[in-house]
Amino acid sequence: MVTAVEAPTVQVREANLHGHKVAYRIAGSGPAIMLVHGIAGTGATWEDVMERLAGDFTLIAPDLPGHGDSDKPVGDYSLGSLASMLRDLMVTIGVEQATMVGHSLGGGVVMQFVYQFPQRCDRLVLVSSGGLGRDVNMLLRAACLPGADMFLAATAAPIATIGSVVGSTLGRFGWRPGPDLEEVARGFASLADTETRTAFLHTLKSVVGVEGQRVNASDRLYLASEMPTLLISGERDPIIPASHAEEAHEIMAGSRLVIFQKSGHMPHVDQPSTFARTLREFMENTEPAEITTERWSEVLRGTKSTKPRRRAATQ
Repeated sequence: MVTAVEAPTVQVREANLHGHKVAYRIAGSGPAIMLVHGIAGTGATWEDVMERLAGDFTLIAPDLPGHGDSDKPVGDYSLGSLASMLRDLMVTIGVEQATMVGHSLGGGVVMQFVYQFPQRCDRLVLVSSGGLGRDVNMLLRAACLPGADMFLAATAAPIATIGSVVGSTLGRFGWRPGPDLEEVARGFASLADTETRTAFLHTLKSVVGVEGQRVNASDRLYLASEMPTLLISGERDPIIPASHAEEAHEIMAGSRLVIFQKSGHMPHVDQPSTFARTLREFMENTEPAEITTERWSEVLRGTKSTKPRRRAATQ
């Protein structure tokens, strides 16, 4: 008789950091993987992936400050502040090092994390990542215009309850039916809450302006020569072009690039099994980075040789 094996349970917990609640999901045991969501998202977007990997790894997916069930204080929502929060969360829950996985805004956050705390990062995984180029969907640029706060306050709740309107409106900006559209609609609905909306706009304006993305890590990507790096992008991404990941791959010595041909902006939601398999293979085929202060100094001074670039792959 075959006994059914239950999927690992994803638990929702809370940490208190500097007097503020940070909610996070955690599952499994083994080497740690930190999963960081995009703007207007939550850690819940990673649950399907967590369940597939929890048998071999410890998966941690926080709600960034200003998002989900975490507190939404008036304060600093810059990449540096969010990266410091991840470090503090790791210290609080007893995780010394982790493979850092970031989606969209989260990609910018984990790149900043590697820059600030390289000794705590085993590997770097960028998923449809921001911070790799100027282009970004016009809808996010429009949210940086004067008066956007009042517009979002007046329209978030009623529009989010009318699926057909959301679909037709967002379709004009390149979103297709499926996970992309569902997640954008869910995030848009959350902006009806004043605190969430304020945090969203502060976070967005720290990385995006009406002219496009304001933060570009291209001049520091050479630092990844010491870090096993995987770039994942969806070929049909309407928010951040896959070309950003392709161009970063050319700069990041030793990096691996995987393009999900059937996915848009959220390959981990669109194709969780393929995503989990890709991440598992990357974990199994690479060794954690061991970055000392001396080695980091060599890289910054340009006296450390870089590794050969790996080929791209498609899924």
